[in-house]
Amino acid sequence: METKGDAKASSEGATSGGVEEDIRKSLVKRLDPEPYEDIAAKLKAKGSGSKSSIEDILNAVLPPRVFYDSKGQKMMMRASAAKSSREQVIQLQMRLDKLLQERQARESGICPVREELYAQCFDELIRQVTVECPDRGLLLLRVKDEISMTLAAYQTLYQGSISFGMRKALQAEQGGSVLEEKIKNLEERRNKLQGRLQQETLKSEILEKRIFDKKTAEEKRIQSEKEFLSFQAKHLEAFLKSLKPS
Repeated sequence: METKGDAKASSEGATSGGVEEDIRKSLVKRLDPEPYEDIAAKLKAKGSGSKSSIEDILNAVLPPRVFYDSKGQKMMMRASAAKSSREQVIQLQMRLDKLLQERQARESGICPVREELYAQCFDELIRQVTVECPDRGLLLLRVKDEISMTLAAYQTLYQGSISFGMRKALQAEQGGSVLEEKIKNLEERRNKLQGRLQQETLKSEILEKRIFDKKTAEEKRIQSEKEFLSFQAKHLEAFLKSLKPS
């Protein structure tokens, strides 16, 4: 029988001790490690036409974990078909709280550690319910799969929103660069126009000064000529009076 754990088996062989320890620390109650070949042979001998047992349903609901032990032998750990008492459920809750504290899981927000531990706890509850009532366990598995798909959809939406936000931020940054370049060009144009204005203002002031100086000089010349002509007129009048007989 090939299980989902087979895909992990090859990659987990190098750390077999750690894999087995992680499986044992999981909140899901499992049987002791069994040789993979022995269990596969039993299931093959049982055949597909026989009636499904609790163990078969548990194998479908909670696939066996496959790994390699320290000797390199392929082993399997199946979910336990033992019923759980009220005390064991309370112990499960205490173990969950202890692991949340030991692994420093966040109490709120996104936390992979908290998500993993609660998923293990949910799997153990599904195991306990399946042992008591297989149909109810299968229904719980269906609910779990639906929740998982919903969470995956939310994660996809979240990642898409992050990508969208990053694209918008990049576009805003690029647009800001364009605006900065436009502002720079306008400032350069303003500085050129201000320099040209200063030059034209200086030319205007020089021209006004020249016109004023020229006007002043012309007024002085006219005034001098008037004074000279007045002086000549007086002397000429005196001279004419002197020519008249007394």
